Amino acid sequence: MRRPGALDVLQVDASGILLGAGRERLVDVAFDGRRIWSFWVLRDGEQGEDGVRLAWPKPLRPFLDGVTDVTMTDPASDTVLFSRTVQFGERSERIEVVNAAGRPLAIDKSLKLVETFDTRDAAQVEPLLDAIDEVLGALREVGLDAFLAYGTALGAIRDGGLIGHDSDADLGYVSTYDHPVDVIRESFRIQRALTDMGYRVTRYSAIALKVHVEESDGLDRGLDVFGGFMRDGVLYLMGEIAVPFEREWIYPLGTATLEGREFPVPADADKFLTATYGPRWRVPDPAYKFTTPASTIELFNGWFRGMRTGRAGWHAYHKRTARQQPSVSDVAREVAERHPDLATYVDIGCGRGTDVAWFADRGVSAVGLDFQPYAFEAEAQRRADDPRVTFQLFNLLELRHVLAVPAWIARMPGPRAVGCVHVVERLGHRGRMNLLRAARMVLAGTTGTLHLQFLSQKGRDGYARRTGARKPLDPAVVLAEVAESGGRVLEEVRTSVSSEPGSSQVCRMIIDWNA
Repeated sequence: MRRPGALDVLQVDASGILLGAGRERLVDVAFDGRRIWSFWVLRDGEQGEDGVRLAWPKPLRPFLDGVTDVTMTDPASDTVLFSRTVQFGERSERIEVVNAAGRPLAIDKSLKLVETFDTRDAAQVEPLLDAIDEVLGALREVGLDAFLAYGTALGAIRDGGLIGHDSDADLGYVSTYDHPVDVIRESFRIQRALTDMGYRVTRYSAIALKVHVEESDGLDRGLDVFGGFMRDGVLYLMGEIAVPFEREWIYPLGTATLEGREFPVPADADKFLTATYGPRWRVPDPAYKFTTPASTIELFNGWFRGMRTGRAGWHAYHKRTARQQPSVSDVAREVAERHPDLATYVDIGCGRGTDVAWFADRGVSAVGLDFQPYAFEAEAQRRADDPRVTFQLFNLLELRHVLAVPAWIARMPGPRAVGCVHVVERLGHRGRMNLLRAARMVLAGTTGTLHLQFLSQKGRDGYARRTGARKPLDPAVVLAEVAESGGRVLEEVRTSVSSEPGSSQVCRMIIDWNA
């Protein structure tokens, strides 16, 4: 079907969409009438000799096996630009882009496959509105006048409702402090106060939080709370805004209607949304991407970020390998053999908790520490009634964790030993030194040792991808850092992971601080 102004669509297949030469324009893509993805032709496409090619977003590709009516429209006018029934792959069934529970998914502005608001009915939206109201109230109790921010504020102020292609709710606040250190101290005070009120809180950065609200059906809904402050006439709001601003454009707060409810928003909505999305904020853009200046990113990185580096990658790894049958590591077996009287085993980077469970089944208390709680969540639930098993969020990039968690473990029964398998490859110098510091604290007062295993040579066997190690680490680097930490390497062994040609190589080290 072709209409005036239609796209020159040359090809639609499992690799993507090929367009003829054309102007920059925003396009919505729908499968069987439901929006799946939005793109800007020239910004998101790759110009080649045969035209402009737009590759399907990676999360969408596993669903491209079957038949669907592909429709492309102009979201500003709903004009149909292209429509055709397309066969992807070999299956004859209709394509359904849904999650395991059968709920529809679409690509959001971050190119993630999520449940967007345009697939939810009023009954499904009400719990979100309740959660927003509840978290705003909790923040008021701890002394903050928070407000709707980012896409949530945009939807309320521009449309009076949630944006269809959005998928989460954002809140913000502007601190009364004007120095980054004071704003950070306040943020951690807020986290402690919310925790004391019974909320589970996770942290994005030094001034950005996610507050979890459990809904009546047991669903865990997380609301993002972005901290901000004013300094020298500039508004800094995590994680995209650093613009000249006046405090009275924020406070006292105004209100806007979101899905029939009144919520607080900044006093001058136009200035706030212009600072967030630019002067064209009134024009919907389902493919919007923040173009945060490098100077702003550098400031925020230096002041507040660094604690979540690599977390998304580990989440993707554990999600990708969730169905693989786990096995007990060689490090765990080595520790059990060398420490027959072991009382407490500590697994730094425990992943799915396989080694932790194995030690517990042998009668040894075991503590699993990991940066990505998604990894050990299932095992933690299975072992909830096992007194020998403990799982704990542990961030080697956050000094508070590195000091507090090992101090807590150091009071557990000895002898103790520490294992760490395929973690150090993914850390920088600071993270590796923090790991050595943590292990030294855990082992203080015992004759226990740290047992490291890491990739020392990457082969052609896919071992790096299977283990999440990615890149090899030179053992000489680790040796130098162990010496810097005051420790010594008792044993160092390098071995191939298989007898096949091109096998990867791992290095195992046994380290202590008892000299």
